[in-house]
Amino acid sequence: MYPGAPITPAAEPDAPAIQTWDWRFEHSGRLDGASNMALDTAMAEALAAGQGTPTLRLYGWSPWAISLGYNQLEEEIDAARCKAEGIDIVRRPTGGRAILHAEELTYCVVMPAGRKSILEVYNEISRALVRGLGLFGVEATLQRSQPNFPEHYRSPSAVPCFTASARYEIEWDGRKLVGSAQRRVTGTTNVVLQHGSILCGPAHKRLTEFIRARDHYDYADHGRTGAEHASFVTDEVVDRFCVLGTPERCLAKLRELEALGVDQFNIYSMVDDPAGVIRSFGEELIPAFRGEEER
Repeated sequence: MYPGAPITPAAEPDAPAIQTWDWRFEHSGRLDGASNMALDTAMAEALAAGQGTPTLRLYGWSPWAISLGYNQLEEEIDAARCKAEGIDIVRRPTGGRAILHAEELTYCVVMPAGRKSILEVYNEISRALVRGLGLFGVEATLQRSQPNFPEHYRSPSAVPCFTASARYEIEWDGRKLVGSAQRRVTGTTNVVLQHGSILCGPAHKRLTEFIRARDHYDYADHGRTGAEHASFVTDEVVDRFCVLGTPERCLAKLRELEALGVDQFNIYSMVDDPAGVIRSFGEELIPAFRGEEER
């Protein structure tokens, strides 16, 4: 553990301005999954309570562990096989899908969020990681395109978190190198907790060996009214992230998300009336945005 020193990241023309703080650096070595997640959470909660310091923590995992996203179902993982092979199962305080933490260097950043959106902070940290990797000769780049997520998520291989890159993810040679997730912790200070995995080997690919098969599973059932598989989606999740209702309500929700930094969305066509949903966006919502851009 080392005392902090002022850090001023190198300026870039299209990078948001970042405040200079005294940072604390901690190298924790290899810990078990529960200890790693507890430390990340404790650092964020302390800073949110006005008692901590912006921190960069680096660590590994011993034994190997599978971490689940905050809202991911435990039933997706074969717990008996994990136990037989000495692999821990732990839940992350952040979202996303399952990750096998094996041959990797894991980072955690805890810092004040200020007025920055999730995407602004995520991109800031991604740029810093790219610059840091470059110091070791790794020519990593930021991935700025969205894969076809609806098509990608139809198969069991969609459960692993490293099978597709979302916007602002870090890639090397066309492959995802760093996977990250972020959470906001509210207290006296609005705090960002972001942690992620920097891959150092291929062992993470074994994750599919520990995932239960989805035999005879109808993925499209999620989009049907009254779907039995949708019960885990809480009202809070729907209120925060879903664009539903009349065109007027959808437009208001999109404006609200835009103010938070969201600049992309996917139309979920696996619903009772996919043609109607697409037509409504094409005829009413998208022109509303274009009309404001042209004025």
